This record gives sequence, C-alpha cells and structure tokens, in this order.
Amino acid sequence: MPPKPSTVAAEPYGFDLKPAECALLIIDMQRDFLEPGGFGEMLGNDVSQLRRTIEPNRKLLAAWRAAGLLVMHTREGHRPDLSDLPPAKKIRGRGKTTIGDTGPMGRILVRGEAGHDIIPELYPAPGEPVIDKPGKGAFHATDLHAILQHRGITQLVVTGVTTEVCVNTTVREANDRGYDCLVPEDCVGSYFPEFQDMGLRMIKAQGGIFGWVTTSSEILKAIGG
Repeated sequence: MPPKPSTVAAEPYGFDLKPAECALLIIDMQRDFLEPGGFGEMLGNDVSQLRRTIEPNRKLLAAWRAAGLLVMHTREGHRPDLSDLPPAKKIRGRGKTTIGDTGPMGRILVRGEAGHDIIPELYPAPGEPVIDKPGKGAFHATDLHAILQHRGITQLVVTGVTTEVCVNTTVREANDRGYDCLVPEDCVGSYFPEFQDMGLRMIKAQGGIFGWVTTSSEILKAIGG
C-alpha cells in the first residue's frame, strides 16, 4: 500500500500530498550536463552547482521506489538525423559547437549518445518511463501527459536540472494542465546561484502561482523514507 496522504511543510503553504496520485519526475539528470568533462563544463559552467543535487535526489529516489510510487525520468535531446531540431535552437548562442556536433561525450544532445544518457547514480530502473523530450518542457511533443492520465496522477514532485530552464518550464506546463507541483529545492540545481534563487521564488510567488517549494527531507518524512 502507498503511504497515506499527509501535509508536507512547504512554501507558500503546506502541500497536501496524495502519494497514490503523485509521481516523482526527475528532469534531465544527464551526463553531458552534470559530469566533469561533459558539454556543460566545456561551455565554462561549474558542474559542481548541479552535482550537489545528486545525493538528495538519490535518497529521495530510493525512498520513492521503496514506497512503490511512480518514478519518471526525462532527457533533453534530438533524433540522430536532427529532424526534430528547430533551426533557431541549433544556432542559438552562436557557439562554435552546437547541438548535433561532436562533443566530449559524443554528439551533443543527440539521443543514444553517451552524454545524452542519465547519470549512473540516478539511472532508471526497469519499468520506469523515460521521456525523451526535444524541448525544455517535459510536456512539449511528448506522451508525458497521456502516461500521467492513464496512471491517475494529479500531483508531481519535480526535481532535476536546471531550475530556471527545464524544471521551471515543466512546472509551468504542468500547472496549465491541472497538476499540482512540489519542488524540493535541494533536488534542483542551476549553474548560476542567482538563477537558482529566482527560479524557486517564481514558482512559489503570489500564493503558489505555479507550485510549492519544500526540501527533500520534508518529503521523506511524508513517505516514510
């Protein structure tokens, strides 16, 4: 049996968690973004800002699995022929190396390449759905909404990277589709500390306009982890 419903301490107010109707959605914990020597570091980013989220995510994931609750993962990337890559996204940033080019861990943001895959510490277990998304939001051009509906899911605990981009976009998309989203701040990360702070503040602003913010320890209490 799943854990009983309970109220999780959160901002702007307590989140009424219904475990049987809630999925853990882990966003884009991919090797190219988090591992030293990957594409993220190649661009000059400090990957330690993202790697601090690995251990809190690992503990939450283990407890979520032990409780028998739904876990889902996402990966941002494109088809090998790049047929789903908008030209505007390809050239954005005017970098010398762009999506589809060869990077430190294979072709950048291309499905099937080493850098595109999820880090070993949080690797999906058999049966856990993996959503391959071509955009920032996990609902855009994917079957995520259909899977959640079929499973009777009404709530999401959203973790992963990066806070201000793919996490925030997914939470906003979920909100528009009627899902309640809870974001544990220690399980999401940004390369930029100021964006981490503002990304979380935007989610919980105006009485929780997009969702709620908490910590993984509060969620663990609620599910007996």
